[in-house]
Formats: sequence, structure tokens, C-alpha cells
Amino acid sequence: MKRERNDVKIIAYGVLTDERPLLQAALDRAFGDRHELRCLQLFLNRDTAPTAAGHEIVLSSVNDTLDAAVLRDLSKGGAKLIAQRATGYNNIDLTAAQDLGLTVARVSFYSPYSVAEFAWALALAVGRRIVRAAHRTREFDFRLDGLLGRDLHGRTVGVVGTGKIGTAFARIAHGFGMRLLGWDIAENPECLALGMEYVPRERLFAESDWSACTYRWCRTPTTWWTPGCWT
Repeated sequence: MKRERNDVKIIAYGVLTDERPLLQAALDRAFGDRHELRCLQLFLNRDTAPTAAGHEIVLSSVNDTLDAAVLRDLSKGGAKLIAQRATGYNNIDLTAAQDLGLTVARVSFYSPYSVAEFAWALALAVGRRIVRAAHRTREFDFRLDGLLGRDLHGRTVGVVGTGKIGTAFARIAHGFGMRLLGWDIAENPECLALGMEYVPRERLFAESDWSACTYRWCRTPTTWWTPGCWT
């Protein structure tokens, strides 16, 4: 007996050009061609919400607006599930979603290495004057004036927030041979094993040659430090 297809219409908002084939490939791996995916570059808001009519699943991004009014429109259009393509969800009115019977999901975590490696790529670009050197090279200017860099080895780096991203950042710093200072509400055994010393925030900034904050908006899920975090 032939199995019935259980087609679900899915619509994704704020989809980047590079992201589109990745989303389609992930859907195909998981479900084959059973479900239909529609990708839009525009962001979801009160003006664009009607475009989701007839779609049971909405894939949102952090740049979308999912307030009570938008969620009501999505629900009226047949949406059952909001799947946020990010770890953050402060752009979603969870109370309204619950009242409307909408299920909300998000990415539980993403690669901490991508963030940590990119942070060090920027640090190296600054420390070694790479951007300035690249601009000069394009102009066939090979002078070394103003391109003097500094070694990372032996320097001190301060890490504010030693969770997954902070730990990955610290591991790279340890590989450079740097002294590690850390600050968090709880000490991370993995960072301690790298030789990190946990110190007060004021001392961390005073002694660090480089510093990085791995908290989004200087916060943890339960504690806000935005006022005066960097003072």
C-alpha cells in the first residue's frame, strides 16, 4: 500500500542568499521531498505577515518582529510552529504565542568555535595592521611605516564570560601562549585547567592587553549587567 504524503508548507523569512541552499539541503536530508520550503529575503513584521498564510511552519530570524499582532496574523493564516533560526528569542512574544496555541522552538546552541575564531581573526587583523597593509599592497605601496605589530605570546587577555564561546576563545589564546584572566559568576573548570585566573572585573580590564566580552549585551540568562558593565 502506497504511503500517503504528509506535506507541510514551510516559509522562512530573512533568508540570506548563502543560507537558502543550506536550508533546502537540511530539509531534504531530514524529510526528502515531502515538504515544501519557501524562502524569502524580506523580514517578518506586521506588513509582511500575510505572506505566511497557508504555511504551518514559520522559520524566523532575530531580525524579524514577532509581537502579539504578528503572531495573531500568523495563527489566523494557519501557522502552528514558529522555529527561530537563532539562540536568541527576545523578538518573540512568548506569552502571546502560548495564548494562541503556537509552538515556539529555537536553536539551542551553535558553534562556539566560529565566534571565537572570528574574534581572533579580528584581533590579529588589528594587532598586525593587516587591513592597512592590504590596502597599501593594492596600491603597490610596500612601505613598512606604520605596520609594526605586536606579539600575542606573553601578553595578557581578559575574558568576560567563560561559557562555551569564552572557553573556545581562551583555548586559542592559550595556544598563542598568552596569560589568561577571567571574570564570570561561576568559574569554569575547563578554563581553570588552561591556567586562567579569575579576578575582579576592574583588575581584568586594568591588566589585560586584550579583552573580550562573550556575553550578549553583557548578560547571562538570569542576570543583567548592562548598566556599568564596562565602567
